[in-house]
This record gives sequence, structure tokens and C-alpha cells, in this order.
Amino acid sequence: MDLAGALGVLLGFAIAGALLFLGLRYLFPLLFPLTLTVTVLAATWIHCQDACRVLLSFHVAGPSGVAVPADGKGEPAYRHYLVDQVWRDVWTVLRTTVPRIYRIARTALGRVTRTLVGGPQALLVVSLWLSIAPAIVLAAVPLAVAGVVLAAGHLVIVAAGLTVWLVCVLVLRATEQVFLLARRIRQACPHEGCYAPLTLPVYACPSCRARHRRLTPNRYGAARHVCRCGTRLPTTVLLGRYRLQAYCPACERPLPPRIGRARVEPLPFVGGPDAGKTTFMVLAINVLSGAVAAAGGRTRFTVRGDELAFRRLAAELREGRVAKTGTALPTATMLDVSLPGPVIRGGDRILYLFDPSGEHYTGASRVEAMSYLAHGEAMLLVIDPFALPAVQEALTADERRDLEARGVVFSPEDPADTFQRVRNELAARADGGRQERVAVVVTKADLLRRTAVGAGVDDLPRWLEDVGLGNMARELARTAGEVRYLASGLPADVGAIAALMAWLTGLPLNGAAERAAGGGEIRAEDPRRPWRRRGGDPDLLPVGYRVGRCTLCALSVLLPIAAVALQALMYLARWGPL
Repeated sequence: MDLAGALGVLLGFAIAGALLFLGLRYLFPLLFPLTLTVTVLAATWIHCQDACRVLLSFHVAGPSGVAVPADGKGEPAYRHYLVDQVWRDVWTVLRTTVPRIYRIARTALGRVTRTLVGGPQALLVVSLWLSIAPAIVLAAVPLAVAGVVLAAGHLVIVAAGLTVWLVCVLVLRATEQVFLLARRIRQACPHEGCYAPLTLPVYACPSCRARHRRLTPNRYGAARHVCRCGTRLPTTVLLGRYRLQAYCPACERPLPPRIGRARVEPLPFVGGPDAGKTTFMVLAINVLSGAVAAAGGRTRFTVRGDELAFRRLAAELREGRVAKTGTALPTATMLDVSLPGPVIRGGDRILYLFDPSGEHYTGASRVEAMSYLAHGEAMLLVIDPFALPAVQEALTADERRDLEARGVVFSPEDPADTFQRVRNELAARADGGRQERVAVVVTKADLLRRTAVGAGVDDLPRWLEDVGLGNMARELARTAGEVRYLASGLPADVGAIAALMAWLTGLPLNGAAERAAGGGEIRAEDPRRPWRRRGGDPDLLPVGYRVGRCTLCALSVLLPIAAVALQALMYLARWGPL
């Protein structure tokens, strides 16, 4: 190389060095922070766009997948937003925003590099590249800080929301438990072959009829669950859950209205064949309805079939002969009794009156099948006096012919044997079969008084001792909380039956039993107000999801902006204005 060429090269390097020095001295302080600021703001803007696109979508089929409850798979309700969906939404925003920012930054960096240092002009504009490229790369630092701030904000908000939700769940559950305990609410299935005691029934959505097995304050919501169809459902009795149709979780058959709101009182009628259980049940229903009406209350059948059966039996009783009960296991005759006064007083009852055929008490295995005997704390023993061997032996030939002419059937089943089988079944209970209230009803007392052996029947405990049931009376006195006796015949002693039934069922009639008369027509009615659908389009997310997403969106926009602005202020305070 000649001298002129060497001088030219040296001059070029000198010019490049001078330009590099001048660029780093004057251009870099201007372009580097400007590029850094523009890159951070552009990345923040991209994040805000994606966050709004994902989080302000209120349709089920949105950018972030929503776990819609599938038909027949698990609970048909949306989980609480903060339990599950919030993390799915955050992940959707993250996996959308970060790759997009990375791609744009990589493209910009590649173009700047190719344009500025991709040719022979590199020595002249390398200072310009050094002012732009590192700024694009180093923008990841304030963006990472903003991401940490955003993650911390999400965690704080979600933790606070979950804490509030958990407190609401615990308060609502505790309140319901206090209500159930204060009113001594009992729930059980009334249907034959089931009779299962219940903790929580299955509830049907009034809109789509989907069955909800876990309609209580839990991860699906505190005060409300949202069905897959969009209907909002109450989670506790006090919030209106009893207004939904309930089903037994064991046998899937419908339960009476207001179950869980009113105390279920199982009342088995225990007695042998032809003891008069059905006759006394018809009398008891009629008289109890009159006593409740005298107290200002209302008695209803819960199903139409019970109303029709009662009308038929009442008509047969007026004609003087009630048809024999079928041999199938009984479904309870259900009466809904409501009394005026404070709710907490417990004046409402759903009475399950079990009237099986007397043949079910003639064998130990048959008694065992009637598992409803173990659910209640009250029992009504119906004794046919003419089934007692001592009474049959004491009858004269004329008395026997007179009774046979009046349609009396002499049962071969000794009431003492019936009682012992029931007592053995109850003894298997954890409490030893203790009953709080037992009523002993001697039926056909009008006919019994026509005989010599029936003298003294008005003093029933002594009379039962005389005719061989003394052991039963003593056993009842030992195992039952209280025992009352009644001699029942036709015409019925309305006041005595009303007082006995009020005591037996625990209804606070406050003296109305003495004013009781024959009840009027008892209809099958639903005492509840129907639950109105509260919810929107099933294609839209629940309100809780929308509120949660709006809150998350506001955080996702405001927190990064605030973090970037704070870093900028700290930079200015440290290094001063450009």
C-alpha cells in the first residue's frame, strides 16, 4: 500500500473514531433513554391491549377458556372465580403478551442491526446502533420489575378476595347450622325402601332441572351458586334454598316442599293387623288440622296423592269401615303444618305419618325393613284390645257374637309381641332406642266399653296391667322420655286426640287443642313462593366472573403503568433531566 492509501485508511479510522466519540458523547445520552422509554411504553401498551382483549371478554367462548360445567359430569355449577378461573385468565394474558413482546422486540432489534451495522457504513453509525440496540435489550429490566409488581398485586387482590369469600362461607355455614340446631331441623326421605336420613338434599335448578348435590357455601360460591344455564341459586335455607325442588340423594325421588326450613317429624303408627292404625290416622289428621286452624295456622298435604287417599279413607270412615292397608312398605303421608309466630320458635312441621300394614310387624325381618323407626323421637303404639289373649279369654259368648256382628276381627297377633319386635329393632340404635314421646292408643274403646273386661279402660295404665301388658308399660316408662295414654273410639274425642297429637308432634298449639273441631278440607298445596330465575344469557359469564375480570383488567393496566412511571421518576431523581 502506498503512502496515500495508508493516509486514507488512517483518516477513515480517525473520522470513525471521532464520530463514535461524538455519538457516545452527544447522541447516546439522548437516544438511549428515548429508545428505552419508547420500548417500555410500547411493551406496556401491548400488554394493556392483550389484557383488555382477554379480560373484558364476558362470553363463555372467549380468549381465556372457562370451565363450563358439563352435563352429567360433577356439580353443574361454575366454581368461584378466585378459586380457579382467575389463574387461567392470568396465564392466558401472560402467554399471549410475553411471546408477542419478544417477537416484536427481536424483529425491531434485527432491523436496526441490519440497517445500521450490516454494511460498510457500520464504522460511521456504530454509535447510533449502540444508542438504540442496547436500549431495546435493557428494556427487559423495567418490564420485569413491572411484571413483579403486577404479580404481587394479583396475589394481594386474590388473597384478599379469597379471605373475604372464606369468611362469608364460614359465616353462612355457621348461621345455617345455628338455625338448624335452634329449630332442631331433621331431614329424612319419606319413600318406601329408602327412608334415608339426610344431611343435604339434591336440589334441582328451576330453569334447566340440573341436579345440584353440593348446594351449600363452598368453592362454587358463598351466597349463590351459578348453574350452567346461568340461573343463580341460593346456598342456604335462610337465603331461600328451601324454595327449590329437593330430591333424596339416595333414591333420587322428590322430597316435600320446605324440607330444611321446617322440621321433619317422623311419626310411625305401630300396631298389628286390624289394630285400627289407619282409622286413628284419619281421625288424627282431621282433628290436628282443626287444632292448627284454631291456632291460626294452616295444614296442607305435600302431594296430591295423599290428599286423594285421605279423602277416600275419610269417606270410608264415615260409612263405618276403612279398607285394609296394602302390604307394601309405606311411603309416608306427608303433612305440612305452619303456625304463626317467629320463625325461630319452631312452629312449623313436616309430619311423616307412616301407616304400614300390620303384617309388617309380625316378623323381625319385616320390622327391620322399616328403617324409618330409627329416625324419630316420637312413636304411636296402636293396641287392638281384642287382640289381647286375656281380653279374648274374658269375653262371654254373647259379647263375642255381638262384636263379630259389628265387624270386629280377632287378630291372632299379640300386641306384646309386636311391641317387643319394635323394641328389639330400636335397641340397635346408638341411643338404645330411647323415644322422647310415646303415645299408647287403645282403639275400639267404644266397643270395649260394651264388655265386662272393658270396665276400667279409662284408667289405661292400670287396665293394661290387668290384661297382660304391664311389662310393656314398665319398659316404656324406663326407656321413653314421656308416655301418654288414650282410649279412642267412635265418636272420637276431638279434644283428647288433638291434645295428644300436639304433644306427640311437638307443635306449640298453646291451648288450641281444647278449641279444636273437625278440620275442614285439607288440600295439597305448595306453601313456598316459587324461586324466580336470577341470571342472564347462558352464553354470558356469571356476574362474579365479570366483576373479577374487570378488577383484574384494571390491575393489569394500572399497575404496570404505575410501576414504569415510578421507575422513571426514580431515574430522573437520580440522574436529573436529559
